[in-house]
Amino acid sequence: MATESQTHSNDLQKAQKKRKSSKEQWREDLAGYLFIGPLLIGLFILTLFPIIASFLLSFTNWNFVAGFSKMKFLGFDNFIKLAHDSIFLLSIKNNLILLFVVPITLILSLVLAVVIDKKIYFKDIFKLVYFIPYISSIVAVAIVFQVLFHPSFGPINQMLMSFGVTNPPKWMADPDVALYCVMGLMVWVNIGYNMIVFMAGLQSIPNDLYEAADIDGASKIKQFFNITVPLLSPTTFFLLVTGIIGSFKVFDVIAVLTGGGPANSTTVVVYRLYETAFINLQSGYASAMAIVLLIFVLIITLIQWYGQRKWVNY
Repeated sequence: MATESQTHSNDLQKAQKKRKSSKEQWREDLAGYLFIGPLLIGLFILTLFPIIASFLLSFTNWNFVAGFSKMKFLGFDNFIKLAHDSIFLLSIKNNLILLFVVPITLILSLVLAVVIDKKIYFKDIFKLVYFIPYISSIVAVAIVFQVLFHPSFGPINQMLMSFGVTNPPKWMADPDVALYCVMGLMVWVNIGYNMIVFMAGLQSIPNDLYEAADIDGASKIKQFFNITVPLLSPTTFFLLVTGIIGSFKVFDVIAVLTGGGPANSTTVVVYRLYETAFINLQSGYASAMAIVLLIFVLIITLIQWYGQRKWVNY
């Protein structure tokens, strides 16, 4: 009997502990949901809901000014129309050309980060100088570039003419050159941010590796390619993904600097989407552009995500 009563009391104690633990677990779960609740609500309202709404609107002919009563279902007509829209196809081509900004920025910022981190005094001053364009207003930066690259009275062309160049480039007034001017501005703006991130990554590389390489007689170039580059691969992957997504999202530079011109030579998908939705008031057609852009970014990101397994060292 004593053994049975002791067993019964043990079972009661275990049941009470389970109840207490379940209550504590429930309270912890509730506290966790309360903390992440605002983020989840914001994610749904600001991200998931617009994506779902754009997907549904992409199959319609709708003008948001006229209201939902004027909405007409078109099926895949908007996507078929996109396949024959020369300006939209040109905007995709321009976006693909702008992708070259990412590797150029990564290479230049990595070299600057290594040089400033190892060889330069007053590092903080150089960090500030290169980082200022990134935190400056893109409107102000674009206006400065407009003045610099003015085809007739800009300081750059005035300097070229003073050196004897009789017919200097028209820069942003030339359809063949304007996009490359935009690319130069994007590199100049983003190089400081990438450099700061690379310098933060350099701090995590142990100096013992460089000392061992020096003892083995490895040159600085070999140390750079065999130590620095591989150990910075997670940082490079992060900047590569965010840079490519950012190049597809570019809008403010185009809107202020060129307005998509001349002759649509600098039009990108987001700017074309903006013109279609808010100037031409074709919300359904613009939603189809947004879905195509989403698919492009998703595919490229997935390719990078699976490809990073072969070259990123964690």
